[in-house]
Amino acid sequence: MTRRLYQGVPDIADVSDLIGAASHCANTRASKNPIPRPCSLIPGAVAAGDKLHEECGVVAIYGHPNAAREAYLALYALQHRGQESAGIATADGAHLANIKGMGLVSEIFTDDVIAKLPGPMAIGHTRYSTTGDSALLNAQPIRVDSTRGLIAIAHNGNLVNLGNLRTRLERDGAYFQTTSDSEIIVQLIAHSHAGTLVDCIADSLSQIEGAFSIVMMTRDRIFAARDPRGFRPLSIGRMKQPDAPDAIVFASESCAFDLLRAEFIRDVLPGELVMVSEDGLTSRQYATGIPQSSCIFEHVYFARPDSRIFGRWVQESRDEMGRQLARESGVPADVVVPVPDSGVTAALGYAEESGLPFRLGLIRNHYVGRTFIEPEQRVRDFGVRLKLNPVRNLLVGKRVILIDDSIIRGTTSRKIVRMVRGAGAREVHLRISCPPTISPCFYGVDTPRKQDLIAANNSIEQIRQFIEADSLAYLSLEGLLASVRNGHNVGYCTACYTGVYPTEHIDVEEILPAAAAL
Repeated sequence: MTRRLYQGVPDIADVSDLIGAASHCANTRASKNPIPRPCSLIPGAVAAGDKLHEECGVVAIYGHPNAAREAYLALYALQHRGQESAGIATADGAHLANIKGMGLVSEIFTDDVIAKLPGPMAIGHTRYSTTGDSALLNAQPIRVDSTRGLIAIAHNGNLVNLGNLRTRLERDGAYFQTTSDSEIIVQLIAHSHAGTLVDCIADSLSQIEGAFSIVMMTRDRIFAARDPRGFRPLSIGRMKQPDAPDAIVFASESCAFDLLRAEFIRDVLPGELVMVSEDGLTSRQYATGIPQSSCIFEHVYFARPDSRIFGRWVQESRDEMGRQLARESGVPADVVVPVPDSGVTAALGYAEESGLPFRLGLIRNHYVGRTFIEPEQRVRDFGVRLKLNPVRNLLVGKRVILIDDSIIRGTTSRKIVRMVRGAGAREVHLRISCPPTISPCFYGVDTPRKQDLIAANNSIEQIRQFIEADSLAYLSLEGLLASVRNGHNVGYCTACYTGVYPTEHIDVEEILPAAAAL
């Protein structure tokens, strides 16, 4: 049975205060000075395989009579960005309701549930999270009744100065319902001394450091903003409506617009705050002069190939990554095989550049859950075999170029190489369409600690020996940057490949509550 939390929904009890009180007591017992820790850095919430995972996707709809249903469809298109919890909040000018739950978007939002969310405005969120009551409360959107009125917020990213901010706000009398860094933003708005709500939001955003693409909603307005460095994507679209003004749409990826038949307008700019009200769309820059450092891994893996991210189509970037990989590390072979689904586009580019045939030599079972949520390593190992199956007649006796987007711990890659060789391949050459991942991310990506990243602690030859491939090569950083150029002078964050962070960051051990660190 799907677990849901209802807030502000007529005739349905709101138990968020009870859950929050229980969570607060548990945190207090765990530490005398509890500091919330981003989900992407919680041991056990991190993927144990060879994939990084985006934390979430956000959407917002303004001016549509069925805003909740449109938000549902947009979240459906963004399901790849988070598969453990989702939520939708709506407003009609007088009321603001919020429903969120654990599970997939389609599991949480049935027709009956969507019918409980009337209004022409909506924001939505889909997320990776931990389990339990505290995770349900931390699922977004987060709805807060503040001194500035009811506000709902949905956030993609991580704040890196959340500990200091939370301590200061609690000293000023703030009471937190959740342990999410997203609520810190609302509390900053509530405690701001600026005049108008827009000024309060701009003032609050200027105080936080890190990665954030945010959509917020009051009873009668929607706001959207990106951090000054533009780490995470957020786009603006327009939906044509007969006999009514156009509806305005915001989404983490432009692929959500396609399902809504919305027209892509532009990206929300780094450091920009956009407001949509009955007066139309207005915008202001709350921060300027900060170098852009958008997450390059959006193009490598996170975003769907049919999305336009940071001004460039993801399909084009990944195709060029494969071509660059072929130029840099070509090897005599008979066939190019992708690790589905993430390696497909780069493999197509590699095959075309090298002149080798492209073959779907591995078939993925799309109806198997993610391997890293299983509690036992024995089960996870079997999960790889459940997910992928070799097409033996395409592999037997062949020299295979195996294309994947990344290697994190190396365990899954070794199983796949063994699988291809066991299906009869004469040679297996693994090619990775990004540089070695040597550093964790502090900006909203669930990465292992540095000691668990195989490339941070081993040479490429040592990794090759571990995964048992005949050869191993990564795309160079220069090749990756060349693959994502779009002529708009976009700057990218490459900290996971270089260890050079664009912001000051707090080491994971410093923000881990004492009890959790044991």
